[in-house]
Amino acid sequence: MICLTSRRRGCPADAAAFAADHAAARRLAAVARDPSPAGCGLRAAGRSVRNTAGDGPVAQGMTSATFAITWDYRCPFARNAHEHVLTGLAAGADWNVGFIPFSLGQAHVEEGQPSVWEKPEQDSGILALQAGVVIRDEYPDLFPAAHRALFAARHDEGRHLEDRAVIRETLTAVGLPADEVLARVDDGGLARVQAEHERYVASHAVWGVPTFIADDQAVFVRLMNRAPLGAEAAPSVRAVERVVDLLTGWPELNEFKHTSIPR
Repeated sequence: MICLTSRRRGCPADAAAFAADHAAARRLAAVARDPSPAGCGLRAAGRSVRNTAGDGPVAQGMTSATFAITWDYRCPFARNAHEHVLTGLAAGADWNVGFIPFSLGQAHVEEGQPSVWEKPEQDSGILALQAGVVIRDEYPDLFPAAHRALFAARHDEGRHLEDRAVIRETLTAVGLPADEVLARVDDGGLARVQAEHERYVASHAVWGVPTFIADDQAVFVRLMNRAPLGAEAAPSVRAVERVVDLLTGWPELNEFKHTSIPR
């Protein structure tokens, strides 16, 4: 699925460029499979995950950072970025990270058509997004494993995230009480996603995933490589901290995009 979700800004200017973006997304969706997800040993409180220097084998040179990052499980570029963030956190990076749901389906709704909030059954990703938010808030110790597993279900296994049986099986495999999570989804999960989605659309003009957010700045980022479970942490830490450094330290840089995609 294309991750540039606004037709007003940031999208390819013509059909050829749009097709190139779509092809890039398909290629990234076909990368090698992760090892089976497992807990990463980090703790979350509410909507954020916080590490300190004592939480893990923090490499020399890691910096303290507070930022948020959006996600929709259907986007392969969101999977890449979130794998790097999870890998850094598991290694003890001194980051305070907010994980923010963003509905790509809602971003694609045509003017005059019913929203995803009104007709969630029309969108293939909203069920998994709701489950992710419930897990983030109510089962934070298992959020990293579930987050990886839901991305893997879509991109490694090609499964349908609108299928409750797929969600149930995926969550059960990482040790979650899937029926309880789905019950919480049914009891206000959509309102949670809508509130956060609309908050960051209004406050930071967010239009896609993954968007990194810090203070009053927000930037859409495509990281082309992955960080599967067990990957070396240092490259992930460098990648994330470079993004955050550019975001907070060089707001004058508006666009920096390679003219071709490595094959």
